[in-house]
Amino acid sequence: MAIQKFRSIEEMTTAPILIRSASGFERFIRHCARYLALAPRSYPRGVFRFRSVEEAQIARDRVRDEAAVNRRRD
Repeated sequence: MAIQKFRSIEEMTTAPILIRSASGFERFIRHCARYLALAPRSYPRGVFRFRSVEEAQIARDRVRDEAAVNRRRD
């Protein structure tokens, strides 16, 4: 923020207030960081191999359901 100099109080009160406008992207990043701090994602550790797409989807649903139960407990 820039520094402003004034010669009198009257000049100071009539001066416009300078506000740094943040870009929309910076604001979006701040909101994302806030959301992740409030609701962190938890993934199981490791690498998993599945024999079929259906088996992978069942495992994904199980992880999602366990995460939902853990969020309710907290």
